Amino acid sequence: MAIGTKELAITELDSFEDERLAEELKKAKAELFNLRFQSATGQLESHGRVRQVKRDIARIYTVLRERELGLRVTPAAAPAPAKAKKSSKKTEQADAAAETKEA
Repeated sequence: MAIGTKELAITELDSFEDERLAEELKKAKAELFNLRFQSATGQLESHGRVRQVKRDIARIYTVLRERELGLRVTPAAAPAPAKAKKSSKKTEQADAAAETKEA
């Protein structure tokens, strides 16, 4: 069984976009810093958590590097919905004026 958090399993990381991976990496590094600080002050309750966070960081770096090398496919971004064209009197008048000038 792999050590690490279930939210950051390799199958989950595949579905994340690069921005989300960078965000997760930042969170994991901050957590590791806090865990090391707690360890130094003697307040750390779960020593295994340090190992889990380190492995999560390594998994994120691995996915990012594999994407960089083209070994792993970046998930396609969901297409943004097309904006509806606003219709106003000014644009209608400008279109009508352009048509009369062309004729």
